[in-house]
Amino acid sequence: MSAAAALRAALHAALGADAPLLAALGGARIYDVPPAAPVFPYVTLGDAQVLDWSTATERGEEHRLTLHVWSRQGGHGEAHRIAALVQEALHDAALPLAEGRLVNLRTTGAEIRREAGGRTYRAIVRFRAVTETT
Repeated sequence: MSAAAALRAALHAALGADAPLLAALGGARIYDVPPAAPVFPYVTLGDAQVLDWSTATERGEEHRLTLHVWSRQGGHGEAHRIAALVQEALHDAALPLAEGRLVNLRTTGAEIRREAGGRTYRAIVRFRAVTETT
């Protein structure tokens, strides 16, 4: 398993163990790939970018991660609340990885928008993580 895959698995596990987030979602609706007809609201793990972050003495990677919150409650409110819970669950979290070591995990921003059709709202929550090879 790569550090990137291990980080993704750790993010999924951390979100799935966060009681306030699960309460807001109405259950463990956190997906890598959502079902064909998902129940709203839910969270998906989105795109990732992995960059070399090695130093002269240590091997490492920088990960730029995107998570998505999907809501159909009407208005931006639910998407904002759940995006804040995702940020609280992961920002500065000390997640154990199956491969490598997580140096840090930080929220870098969030964007909430209405999707085409006007019924669905999506919060795009961005994170930056650094891992070291152990």
